[in-house]
Amino acid sequence: MIEETETIDEFLARRSADVEEAVRQAAAAEILPRFRRLAAHEVDRKSGPHDLVTDADRLAERRLTEDLGALLPGSLVVGEEAVHADPATYEAIQGDTPVWIVDPVDGTRQFVHGDDGFCTLVALAHRGVLLASWTYAPARNEFATALRGRGAFLDGRRLFAGPPAPGRDLAVATSHPDFTTDDQKRALRALWTDGLAPRPCGSAGLEYLAVARGELDAVAFSWEAAWDHAAGLLLVEEAGGAHLTLTGEPFRVTGSNALPFTAARDAGTARRVAELLRTAG
Repeated sequence: MIEETETIDEFLARRSADVEEAVRQAAAAEILPRFRRLAAHEVDRKSGPHDLVTDADRLAERRLTEDLGALLPGSLVVGEEAVHADPATYEAIQGDTPVWIVDPVDGTRQFVHGDDGFCTLVALAHRGVLLASWTYAPARNEFATALRGRGAFLDGRRLFAGPPAPGRDLAVATSHPDFTTDDQKRALRALWTDGLAPRPCGSAGLEYLAVARGELDAVAFSWEAAWDHAAGLLLVEEAGGAHLTLTGEPFRVTGSNALPFTAARDAGTARRVAELLRTAG
């Protein structure tokens, strides 16, 4: 619980480990027991055949909503499944109240297919500023955290993305074709050029982690749902990376971004990818 005179930064310094434990417990209780054991009635479609939701998504988000709210009384939770049920709840990200941004299972399609490439994403934002993030890949037993101004870590080890090695094509993960419109495909097509090696993305959260680890040079995404990006953007920033929209400004978690946008392991790579995207726009 936050103390009466305590700032959010002081709360995070004192209770960040408790947030991590809440994420681990939600995954242990609601996600991992269903991994590779989902029954047909536990999987539904939302907007289309590729937009899946499972009982693990719903139950993990419900548990996180309760636990995170209890850790920081007065805060709000903006979760993917809650927003699907009531889109108006998304507006809390733009308010003055601290907001937990939650994606209970990022990479639901992979989860449904028995692939371990999924994760749970949690970020804490206040007045549009990302303050902390937690990225947990439970099937891989990997946990990444970031606190604004205090660095990014994977299982306790500091992450530094660093610049890409010279003389090789830049590896870039892009919005998956199954989730893009024709206009978005045209915009992203600019990345199919000399010096770049684009591929469709998997779980957005794990792609951001790959950038922060220096294993992937950049991502380029055409949508701005905060639960997919908030945790990863702070992770990349704190590992020394950068993110830019088509206007050359950093991505805003509050929305109204010029899309597509990129996040990259260093500022130079971000500028290069963003410029290519601008030429297509």
